[in-house]
Amino acid sequence: MEMTTALWSFALVVGLLTLTPGLDTALILRISALGHRRQAWGVVLGVQTGTLLWGALTSAGVTALLTASQLGYEILRWAGAAYLVRMGVGMLRSRAHAEPEPEDAAAADTPADGPADGLAAGWRRGLLTNLFNPKVGVFYVAVLPQFIPAGAPHFAAGVALTCVHVVEGLLWSTVLVGFAQALRGRLRRPSARRAMDRVTGLAVVGFGVKLAVSD
Repeated sequence: MEMTTALWSFALVVGLLTLTPGLDTALILRISALGHRRQAWGVVLGVQTGTLLWGALTSAGVTALLTASQLGYEILRWAGAAYLVRMGVGMLRSRAHAEPEPEDAAAADTPADGPADGLAAGWRRGLLTNLFNPKVGVFYVAVLPQFIPAGAPHFAAGVALTCVHVVEGLLWSTVLVGFAQALRGRLRRPSARRAMDRVTGLAVVGFGVKLAVSD
């Protein structure tokens, strides 16, 4: 298999994965809909940084330890589950203790970006969410080597394939952020925000519980 063929084939596989709704999609939509555009893009960049790290580590052979060491995988799995549950509960509690907000057009159009929820905060959240998901690492260990052509430099080819995944993730995230921004006026009303935080918080907790109980 030539490198060009490998890139197109891998693009198709990870493209379908990218379009599948998951935790990253829920976080990006929620934060964008609240008007925190900088933080939303921080989450996007953090997730893609994590993807690039998983791909680089897989190409270097490091993440093969996840499949070889049951203890290492279990530690990462439980740490990831605890992180997701904590984040989801935090979303639920923040809405439960939130102050009542005026339901008018002025409130809906007020910029929500502040020093505490900017690009860096979003980047950290996206990066940790991705790195604490060992299934991403296992996916790369299982799938990435199959697309590296025989005779190609293993690390360079693996990183090139991972960059295809990152580009597709950025393109799809652009669509998500734009869609959420278009509906921002409606979704930033207090009633809509409470419903959105409940749904997203429950989804994040659900992902954490699923990660904890999965084999």
